[in-house]
Amino acid sequence: MLWLLFFLVTAIHADLCRPDAENAFKVRLSIRTALGDKAYAWDANEEYLFKAMVAFSMRKVPNRETTEISHVLLCNVTQRVSFWFVVTDPSRNHTLPAVEVQSAIRMNRNRINNAFFLNDQTLEFLRIPSTLAPPTDPSVPIWIIIFGVIFCIVLVATMLLIISGIRQHRRKNKGPSEMEDSEDKCENVITIENGIPCDPLDMKGGHINDAFVTEDERLTPL
Repeated sequence: MLWLLFFLVTAIHADLCRPDAENAFKVRLSIRTALGDKAYAWDANEEYLFKAMVAFSMRKVPNRETTEISHVLLCNVTQRVSFWFVVTDPSRNHTLPAVEVQSAIRMNRNRINNAFFLNDQTLEFLRIPSTLAPPTDPSVPIWIIIFGVIFCIVLVATMLLIISGIRQHRRKNKGPSEMEDSEDKCENVITIENGIPCDPLDMKGGHINDAFVTEDERLTPL
């Protein structure tokens, strides 16, 4: 009689938990990839821990506080550590809705990952989206970063203004000296008209150009 009951329960479980069954989820673990030489073997104890973590997560869902480890069924376990699981409701002999299981796993994803020393990439629930990692607080307060950026901008702008002022001051100083040099050059230029060299008129000293002085003016002094 007991053997008959055992086979009956096993048959019911096999019907509830099978690949691609309604409300079933596939899990894939990459233990060696994540832990390397410290990788552990996946055995019945690890399966029990997984069931316990799923039952713990389901207890967080409203109206599912009575979920037990025995309500979590695993099937099609492979050596490369992949399997399917469902959460059952023994009172009605059916599986719990996938939406409830998905919500429970998402809420406790970090707790499940930490139990197996894995993360969302090495402990994959294929039909359950990965949870977002909690935001990390920067080691330096944000207001200090903003203040540093503004201070650097003000410093650069001040340096540019100083450099621009120095350049303008140098240009102003160069202006009069260049004008004087050009005037001196003009005074010393000797022009040639009709093959006769002509000295320019010295406006400052009243110098008379000899080219335009008549012979009488040269011989007869004033």
